[in-house]
Amino acid sequence: MPARILLADDDQSLRRVLEFNLQEEGYEVDAVGSGAEAVARLRERDYDLVVTDIKMPDVDGLAVLDAARRLASAAPVILITAFASVEAAVEAMKRGAYHYVTKPFNRDELRLVVRRALHSSQLEGENRRLRGELEERFRPETLLLGESAAMHAVLDRVRQVAPTDTTVLITGESGTGKELVARALHFGGPRRAGPFVVVNCGAIPRDLLESELFGHVRGAFTGAVRDKQGKFEQANGGTLFLDEIAELPPELQVKLLRVVQEREIERVGEGKPRRVDVRLVAATNRDLEAMIAKGEFREDLYYRINVIPIDLPPLRERAEDIPLLVRHFLKRFAPDAAIAVAPEALEALTRARWRGNVRELMNVCERLVTLRRGDHLETADLPREALAAAERPARLVNLPAEGISLDDLIVQVIVQALERCDWNQTQAARLLRIPRHILLYRMEKYGIAAPGER
Repeated sequence: MPARILLADDDQSLRRVLEFNLQEEGYEVDAVGSGAEAVARLRERDYDLVVTDIKMPDVDGLAVLDAARRLASAAPVILITAFASVEAAVEAMKRGAYHYVTKPFNRDELRLVVRRALHSSQLEGENRRLRGELEERFRPETLLLGESAAMHAVLDRVRQVAPTDTTVLITGESGTGKELVARALHFGGPRRAGPFVVVNCGAIPRDLLESELFGHVRGAFTGAVRDKQGKFEQANGGTLFLDEIAELPPELQVKLLRVVQEREIERVGEGKPRRVDVRLVAATNRDLEAMIAKGEFREDLYYRINVIPIDLPPLRERAEDIPLLVRHFLKRFAPDAAIAVAPEALEALTRARWRGNVRELMNVCERLVTLRRGDHLETADLPREALAAAERPARLVNLPAEGISLDDLIVQVIVQALERCDWNQTQAARLLRIPRHILLYRMEKYGIAAPGER
């Protein structure tokens, strides 16, 4: 589709020449003889480019420029005048003109300016489209699918925290989507245009982890043949996501604490600090409080990274989200197919335990799509392990003939869970599949305390 250009000039002969030249280049041209008519056309139609004379009797070119910025903000404006001056050029550029052309000019000069203006506008439009797609793709609601109360709570916390620079600690079992939460925090905040850098602290050898995080200078150790930026410097102006932060060795925990407090890093072998502007988001599937009690994780670092905690529930605690996730993954792996799942099969998937959480469910859905014989999935199509996990559990409690107090039963279950978890309340809450604050409420209500606290 040819670019549409609005041409405004009160000089009829020049206007006809310019119109002919632009049409000869393949553009669609609306030519008008006054600024007032140009403004009226801008209200009626969308244009890819505006070319206007500055000196016109009723409404001048600067007024047309202002109207174009207001009514068609994406269309660049080229101003033409025979009365060139530095002041006029500066004023035109301040008000948003793309270019300023003085008379007399030849046909090739104007053609080149028009071509560059349209190309620039096209690139800006493409950038806006891509930014819009990225923002849509990384919206919390897009990344974190779920209709359960637990996921609504997570989404509310992400929306509340994303616009800030506050450090966040994401906890949850493996496969629950901790990195997705980190991405939602990054792309939902003011740093979205900056880098999002991911470091898996458990996947990098300990002797290389310091260099990976903070960088090194040439000659710092054997093999350091050139200076290297660390992940903190790479994330400057954006977000650094430290996954599996519990795997950091003690000596690096000390250095990370300094970075969090001072916002300064030191490259290995350099000995002088470098300022970094990074938002830190950390994640772990381990109980950091239990690690602190065992001397495996620094308590001061824990309090520095746990400014805003976000706990992701395991999939078994939000089973009502499974049908939505199944449909999402089937569409993702087969976008052009209309795959239906039989109600019995969907119920079996909903009852499964999903020890690998959302990641395991995603892998099962990909397998179903890859191995399907048609676009209708039955229970027989489900993997054997999913069916086995979906079998109804055996009866856990055999009620005595004389009956039992429900309160007594609750106390017994809570005490057994706490004893199994060595009285670690966070682990016991997960074992009982309830939030930690609910466990604390029940313990207080029934007077349950650890043996040494009674």
